[in-house]
Amino acid sequence: RPFHVEPTNIVNVNDDMQRVTDEASAMNKRIHYYSRLTSPADRALIAPDHVLPAPDEIYVYSPLGTAFKVDSCTDGYGKNSSIVTIFMIWNTMMGTSILSIPWGIKQAGFTSGIILILLMGILTLYCCYRVVKSRKMIPLVDTSNWEFPDVCKYYFGSFGQWSSLLFSMISLVGAMVVYWVLMSNFLFNTGKFIYNFVHDINVTDIVPGTNGSNKVICPSAASGHPPQNRSVMFSSGNNTDFELFEEWWNKSQTVPFYLIAVLLPLLNLKSPSFFAKFNVLGTVSVVYLVFLVTVKAACLGIHLEYNWFTENEFFVPEFRILFPQLTGILTLAFFIHNCVITLLQNNRNQENNVRDLSIAYFLVGLTYLYVGVIIFASFPSPPLSKECIEQNFLDNFPSDDIMSFVARIFLLFQMMTVYPLLGYLARVQLLRQFFGNAYPSVFHVLALNVAIVGAGVAMARFYPNIGGIIRYSGATCGLAFVFVYPSLIYVISLHRAGQLTWPALIIHIFIILLGLANLIAQFLL
Repeated sequence: RPFHVEPTNIVNVNDDMQRVTDEASAMNKRIHYYSRLTSPADRALIAPDHVLPAPDEIYVYSPLGTAFKVDSCTDGYGKNSSIVTIFMIWNTMMGTSILSIPWGIKQAGFTSGIILILLMGILTLYCCYRVVKSRKMIPLVDTSNWEFPDVCKYYFGSFGQWSSLLFSMISLVGAMVVYWVLMSNFLFNTGKFIYNFVHDINVTDIVPGTNGSNKVICPSAASGHPPQNRSVMFSSGNNTDFELFEEWWNKSQTVPFYLIAVLLPLLNLKSPSFFAKFNVLGTVSVVYLVFLVTVKAACLGIHLEYNWFTENEFFVPEFRILFPQLTGILTLAFFIHNCVITLLQNNRNQENNVRDLSIAYFLVGLTYLYVGVIIFASFPSPPLSKECIEQNFLDNFPSDDIMSFVARIFLLFQMMTVYPLLGYLARVQLLRQFFGNAYPSVFHVLALNVAIVGAGVAMARFYPNIGGIIRYSGATCGLAFVFVYPSLIYVISLHRAGQLTWPALIIHIFIILLGLANLIAQFLL
């Protein structure tokens, strides 16, 4: 019986064929997604015809600018384990917002700040659930390769398509502006540290601060605007040379322009995929910041005093009317809604998506809580007031602080590698929509990049407040992607299925009103 096959062998053959089919399907989905980020002529993110990526090499691109490769973490068939999926979501959400969380807690009050972080985490997670399930609620349509903007287009037509593009561009350009302000800050402090070290200069800044080896400063007490590089004393070196250095190395007047020479040419590259290899520095930077915060808190101790509604010289009330400033920051801090479908579609066990997303949100919220609470609690009050906590908490440490210097170096290099990727994604989304090509000509690309860089330089020059920029852009793009679209799509899908109830309608209208109030409050407080 030469053609006889045992039943068990038939099962094994069928399993192998199914695995091959699953692998091919997963590969096609990834290639399809990458191809949508580029024009047909630009093959930067398209697999060559003769090359298929290895099953254990998965590249993740998110609209927020995170790009990294996960090696040897899959099941061998193009699927991620839950722990890899959780890490990718955590890595994508962790961004520059972490630097402003302590300031946001100070604006809201310590107790209300902690409560708001927990509530905003839960609310944005719920809205993220609605995004993940939005594709599955569309009947009789193959949505396997859809992203959330495609779902918006399905429900709202051209308005959904163009409005999702608008708010996506706000999130990208807002992130690039924040990056430019922070890169100017980090480059200034790094250059100042190196110059003082090389020339053996001991500088005393004109800002109040603590004494000792773990010095903390209060730049906002010296002036009503972010501090410049003003100093009054040095122990060695030429006086004229030092004054000349301070004139040409100024945080807001000169350094933002120096960055143009480096970053503008990088933005004009047709494919910046080389820089994706360095995005692991984002994870390293966050881990180092947690380490820095822990060490500083151990050295400074805990300084807390509970005043529920009254403010004194050194402490702020537990509840403050300025709390929407923190909710604006948190909207962007927990923002992953326009790329979460991509991050979850290669999860090995799709039934675990809700669990893995919840764990990732829990870890992100825990990281924000830890950094924000520890910095706020350990800030030395007295002698300094809690009002001295800066929008970038690294500004509370002088430029000659070694640990802060290392953190600024890490963050500066990481941001300089992410910035071209953000610009590339902005170019792809905008130019392809208008011209059908991500690189229609060098003049189109140069004009767009000059406009984006000009916005960053202008903000670094005249409004270098990252907390303000983050909360405005976060509340704006969050209104659409976090609050309005997920809620409306869910209500419409329930209505079409005849399953809409009054409680569900009221709850989701309330969520939309919260998002609208969050945006309006940013301009009133």
